[in-house]
Amino acid sequence: MIHIVGIGPGSPELMTGAGALLIQKADVIVGSKRQLGEIPQDNPAERKLLPTQLSELEAFLLERIGHDIVLLASGDPLIYGIGNWALQKFPPEQLQIVPGISSIQYLCSRCGIAMNDLYMTSSHGKQPDFDFLLAHPKVAMVTDSKLGPAEIAQEILRRKLHKTLVIGENLSYPDERLHRLKPEQVAARYDMNVVVILDEG
Repeated sequence: MIHIVGIGPGSPELMTGAGALLIQKADVIVGSKRQLGEIPQDNPAERKLLPTQLSELEAFLLERIGHDIVLLASGDPLIYGIGNWALQKFPPEQLQIVPGISSIQYLCSRCGIAMNDLYMTSSHGKQPDFDFLLAHPKVAMVTDSKLGPAEIAQEILRRKLHKTLVIGENLSYPDERLHRLKPEQVAARYDMNVVVILDEG
């Protein structure tokens, strides 16, 4: 069985009990260097660094399909996470997806932003349609190193829109920082972050 476990935004305290129990019982744990670094050193499971190519990951998982495998996912596996890929590659009976707290959920809770009317998206590996996105009154975006707060702010300024950006850096870590800024106040660079774009009002 492949258990895809959402480990939350970063702090081990925010992992669910169900996820922690599966990690304790795992034969194999797959994750990034940062994710594997959060697993207790006394856990006896085989550790596998997440390959850069998803085809390599698929082959590795197929080789060990009879074992209890935990595939770690940052945040929630189904919010722009590895869970979407797994659902396309493996039959449902070989998968268990354990949800986690996403970075978007965490940022909204920290800043008092209701999520029921929130449009969620990601800039990972793609160029968003900003005309479409910025027509929404409330948008959350998981960013990457190529498209982050500064680029979002420039798209807002280019369209002369009145928006506020809520930026969460290093969420749930000791060096977490929260910002609420006008587009013209946004700095050129931020650490690992998530952005919520709000209509002014």
